[in-house]
Amino acid sequence: MANIENLIIEHLRAIRADIATLKDDAREIKSRITNIEAGIAGLKRDNAHSYSEIADQHLRYDKLAERIERIEKRLQLTES
Repeated sequence: MANIENLIIEHLRAIRADIATLKDDAREIKSRITNIEAGIAGLKRDNAHSYSEIADQHLRYDKLAERIERIEKRLQLTES
């Protein structure tokens, strides 16, 4: 009977060790996923910043185009 109990205890210890390993692996995976999510958030922030800069450049271009039109009208350089 003692041999059976020892065998069961050995199997339970092995199962416990396997579960501990799985828990460590799960923690590492969660950590990596968190790092990936942080990286994606950074990329999204950078992308949004780039779009903002592009929109600002378009606004500047439009204002310059309007100024050039007004100058051309004042100097009567436009073809009517």
